[in-house]
Amino acid sequence: MAISFNNCSTFMICIILLLPAFSFGTENYYSKATFYKTSDGKGTPTGACGYGEHGRYVNDGLVTTASWKLYKNGAGCGACYQVRCKDEALCSNEGVKVVVTDSGEGPGTDFILSSDAFAKMAYHPKVAHKLFPKGVVDVDYKRVSCKYGNLKIKINEHSNYHGYLALFLFNNGGYADIIAIEIYDVKSYKWIPMRRSYGAVFDLANPPKGDLKIKIQIKEGEKTKWIHSNKTVIPDYWKPGSIYETDIQIP
Repeated sequence: MAISFNNCSTFMICIILLLPAFSFGTENYYSKATFYKTSDGKGTPTGACGYGEHGRYVNDGLVTTASWKLYKNGAGCGACYQVRCKDEALCSNEGVKVVVTDSGEGPGTDFILSSDAFAKMAYHPKVAHKLFPKGVVDVDYKRVSCKYGNLKIKINEHSNYHGYLALFLFNNGGYADIIAIEIYDVKSYKWIPMRRSYGAVFDLANPPKGDLKIKIQIKEGEKTKWIHSNKTVIPDYWKPGSIYETDIQIP
């Protein structure tokens, strides 16, 4: 929940404004965070976003599961948040930037961080071990950009060139939600909408053959817009598991 205060003077009343906890911008929102363990302290390949192995190492393993309100039925996948714990004796002012790769919540939490990310909130690596016994910590957070580069596409391993295309986008910087994807059929000169299958994965039965362009719809706060590729993004005879770089950057 976001809290902001109007300026106060002797003759004015302070007004507390309560704003939605999933807004964009420079507001800080208050919640709780905990952590999960993996063998290497990084992410998990089985997250609800469908990133697979990419979900383990994106953002150097500084990843998180998100509560349902932040997961947004998959639209919140890839979102980047700055999360700061509030224990002044242990926590830094910078906190940690984490990328959403999974859906889940603990008691009152909006974030379940990878253990590497949880430790990163400490003001020094030598005191990070003192955070873990607390289990759940008070945090503030805000939506930020992780500042990547060109958007990339990975063809899901379950795709089949002859009848089924599934993919997810990554490297999007994490500030805007990707809410829709369409691919361009050069034969019919039409844009074809894909379906959000689950998490960050979009799919299409009987996709058109040939080179494919894409356009994506993004949402920042309440504003939405379409961004187009200016070149072929997915080549003809694509293969499951392949990664293709687009010419799209999300500001």
